[in-house]
Amino acid sequence: MSRLARQTHTVLSDTNSLRLRTAWLYHNRGWTQQAIADNLGISRSTVIRMLEEARNRAEVQIWINPTPGDCTALALTLEERFGLDEVIVVPGSGTPQETAEDVGAALGRFMSEVITDNMTIGATWGRTLHASLRTFLPSPRTSTRVLSLLGGLIAPKGMNPVDFSWQLASRLNAECLLYLAPLFVDSAATKRALIDASGMNRLLDVANNLDLAVISCGDISPEGSSLTLDYLTPEERDALFKAGAVCDAGCNFLDAHGNDVITPLRDRIMNVDLETISKAGHVVLASGGAKRAEAIRSTIWRTRCRTLITDEAAAKALLAL
Repeated sequence: MSRLARQTHTVLSDTNSLRLRTAWLYHNRGWTQQAIADNLGISRSTVIRMLEEARNRAEVQIWINPTPGDCTALALTLEERFGLDEVIVVPGSGTPQETAEDVGAALGRFMSEVITDNMTIGATWGRTLHASLRTFLPSPRTSTRVLSLLGGLIAPKGMNPVDFSWQLASRLNAECLLYLAPLFVDSAATKRALIDASGMNRLLDVANNLDLAVISCGDISPEGSSLTLDYLTPEERDALFKAGAVCDAGCNFLDAHGNDVITPLRDRIMNVDLETISKAGHVVLASGGAKRAEAIRSTIWRTRCRTLITDEAAAKALLAL
């Protein structure tokens, strides 16, 4: 399976990364020029030009000399290790907020290039997704729809889960289908009643036919970075920890093997499950930070993610697992 086609040719974060990836695939992997062109969504003449430029810059000798901070080798190794179509790795490591901003910036550029007309997009929430709005500068699109994949909070501490979908749709001038229900309800019976009585079935039907799912994940642990932890009772947290939860992806909880974690909380959360999200034509996961490596791996396995956008620290930690 090949990566999503771009509306422009800035396939990675900059032209240097594209040139180095082209050189790496040609010289280190032995790919043909046409295979590289098809994989990267560029013309064969562009491949030839970039190979020549790499030689002129002395980046190709006996091996490839990447520029400082370039993460081409990490990205390619992760693609091979996890069978992904594309991995974008931003350099360095920082605080959780810095990481969210860096990875989010790469996600914003990615979405600007791959979202097309007539596309149905589903989205979760998180610091990284919200940070992507700074660099999300799409061309005008028609007949696009954006769907929030989880309910909202009555008293959010900062951001509300439905906010990202609404802002994404506003930038695209797209129809927005909001999951207009509380994120947490008191019982499984209440959840079923809300779905049956308030038109949520239509939203869930649309969720089964997504062209693109944009998701993030957080680590679930006593010191974890998952935003959901702020809204759980101590008893609910303890139940998740004891059940082996390491990951929160759109308020879906996973263990280290990518399996759903079953606690009473699961039946009280208003969201789209990961089995449905995994049916999307393309799943993009954006998350970074070394401490999230296990959560990222679990989410890749569970959602059949095709594109990973992460940072250097998380990439190295993923390969070390």
